[in-house]
Amino acid sequence: MSGIFKNIGRDGPAGFVVFLVALPLCLGIALASNTPLASGIISGAIAGIVVSWLSGSHLSVSGPAAGLTVTIVSAIALLGSYEAVLVAIFLAGLLQLLFGFLRAGNLASYFPNCVIKGMLAGIGVLIILKQIPHAVGWDADFVGDESYFQSLDSENSFSEILSSLRHFDLGTVLIATASMASLLFWGTSLVKNNHFLAKIPAQLVAVIAGWFANFCLKIGLPQFALMPGSHHLVNIPVGGISNFFGQLPHPNWLVIDNVSTWKVAVGIALIASIETLLSIEAADKLDPEKRVSDTNRELKAQGIGNMLCGLIGGLPMTSVIVRSSANVYAGGRTRVSAFVHGVLLLSAVLIVPSLLNGIPLAALAVVLILVGYKLVNWGVIKSVLDEGFEQALPFFVTVIAIIFTDLLIGVGVGLVVGLLIVIRMNHHSAITQVSDGNDILIRFAKDVNFAHKSELKKILAEIPEDSNIIVDGLGAHFIDRDILEAVRDFRDGSSSRNIRVILKNMNSKRLSVRGVLNG
Repeated sequence: MSGIFKNIGRDGPAGFVVFLVALPLCLGIALASNTPLASGIISGAIAGIVVSWLSGSHLSVSGPAAGLTVTIVSAIALLGSYEAVLVAIFLAGLLQLLFGFLRAGNLASYFPNCVIKGMLAGIGVLIILKQIPHAVGWDADFVGDESYFQSLDSENSFSEILSSLRHFDLGTVLIATASMASLLFWGTSLVKNNHFLAKIPAQLVAVIAGWFANFCLKIGLPQFALMPGSHHLVNIPVGGISNFFGQLPHPNWLVIDNVSTWKVAVGIALIASIETLLSIEAADKLDPEKRVSDTNRELKAQGIGNMLCGLIGGLPMTSVIVRSSANVYAGGRTRVSAFVHGVLLLSAVLIVPSLLNGIPLAALAVVLILVGYKLVNWGVIKSVLDEGFEQALPFFVTVIAIIFTDLLIGVGVGLVVGLLIVIRMNHHSAITQVSDGNDILIRFAKDVNFAHKSELKKILAEIPEDSNIIVDGLGAHFIDRDILEAVRDFRDGSSSRNIRVILKNMNSKRLSVRGVLNG
């Protein structure tokens, strides 16, 4: 047990920072999902207290995800109540548990690094864009929204910023400035070279600075101070343990035999699993110790977490890259930090909600802006550019697509572009041609598939009459059936042009080769 907590000096403060970041996100996502605020908090608490120990990742932080808000809202409309949706959440967790046993987590290995880097950078840009309005006091949209078009108004990520600049609140700007100044000061050598100060996370200092700035405003300039009950402060429901758990709905098991319930469950399971796998790959990229997560174990952990959420009344959860990256940059090193964040989430709403309700959202926005900057600074972009066009194009396409759509669509677009580049690169030298008079050698230098058929047919069509052709498959371990049929068709029609065709090293490439060539 002592070994688990050997990094508590880092993990404890990091868990507190993640808790501060996660708290408004849990509340905001619950608000956007048309569910009780307690449902968002209990989901984050289960993710930290339970899922962190079952997780296949050391640094991933789970909780309610913005990517599922539209799904939940639609599911409530379809099934008639959130109590019915809770059954679908439980079933979704059961499906995720099955995915883990079926080793579906291995799909994460097929995400190209350039797309994962693009996803991180895209999320970084999104964090900055989404937090600027909160940093200047325009809280028209819920904290945690990650989509291009806002969920609660008609704005998009860019128009929301313009609106915020027209409606900014001076007190909020002063608080954000104080928080940003503390962050910048904490990055100086004066702090880094101080043995005591260097151990205090800069993000925690920024939150304290924001709270203290608001405290000073209340004393000296009360007209600019942020008062309890305003939209500019954390707003946790106050009322004690009984009130909190009294807000949590219970699943309506009568809908378990409803086909629509299972459709919703499959949708939640797929979206949650894909987001989780993407976040786990991204968290591994950020891990200073470069550990590799067990993705199948992660799917099982998420499944158990969502089953518990369905039973207790929480929102569905995923591994979340915003909270995970905040964990890394706050100094987290083990799953203890995620556990601490979960304990604090539950404790805060039960014990000290009034104290936390004094934290300005602007201070938390500044913390997240710093996380966003670290995900997408010039060093990150330059490293991708140095890797060449084939890595840079999917990276930038992924970033742009995430900014103007959402996480899953953006990554999907990036994957398609990455696949097209792989196909394009694979064309180079896959088929080589050497001529010596009327003697021509066509060699497959590497595996050839249907994507090479057009190139092969063009080469064969340009072969002159009265030629001697050797088609050699020595360099390929695999030859697609489409390629074999193209070779067969050319050979069968070559006699009319007095072209003699010899096939070499073809029969061992796949079991059906002999049948195709002799067909």
